[in-house]
Amino acid sequence: MTHTPAPSEAGATYRPPLVLRALTAVSVGFGVVAAFMILAAVLVTCHMIFVRSVLGQSTIWQTEAVIYLVIGATLLGLAYVQKLRGHVGVDLLPGLLPVPARRVLAVIVTALTIAMAATMLWYGWEMFHLAWERNWTSESVWKFPLWISYLAMPLGFGLYLMQLLVDLWIAAFAPPGALPEVHPERSLD
Repeated sequence: MTHTPAPSEAGATYRPPLVLRALTAVSVGFGVVAAFMILAAVLVTCHMIFVRSVLGQSTIWQTEAVIYLVIGATLLGLAYVQKLRGHVGVDLLPGLLPVPARRVLAVIVTALTIAMAATMLWYGWEMFHLAWERNWTSESVWKFPLWISYLAMPLGFGLYLMQLLVDLWIAAFAPPGALPEVHPERSLD
């Protein structure tokens, strides 16, 4: 017989406010965009291989496009990976702490991460704005407008910052059962 936790134990009935759910939905949406960007990078790579190997022609834009797509996907996917708790983290200390101390630690760590993301957003915006204002293009034959690829940095870190704010609210105000659980290390057996 299995034990079904009470709603207060697992936070099963807890629903964050609508604005937090909406921000989380935006993170998921950009996670899908990032996945399609990776798919596009794979297809462009296949096209490049075909053009070089089968047709014996040189390629102009493919390598650069793949680089921009993968970097863009990485940055635009930050918020989605944060939502999944997929970023690298050390969970030994939180696993040893009681819930109130774990909550305090989560608030402190999330606040520090917000400061880092805000800094990256600020400098990313400056870089994008310079590329836009000065009409910078890549040095390749393709002459791709760099503002498009540079836009991924402030956009990605802005989305990441929003997801971090959602996580901060949950860490600070959600019932204890709704806090993210520390994932114990699983054996390979």
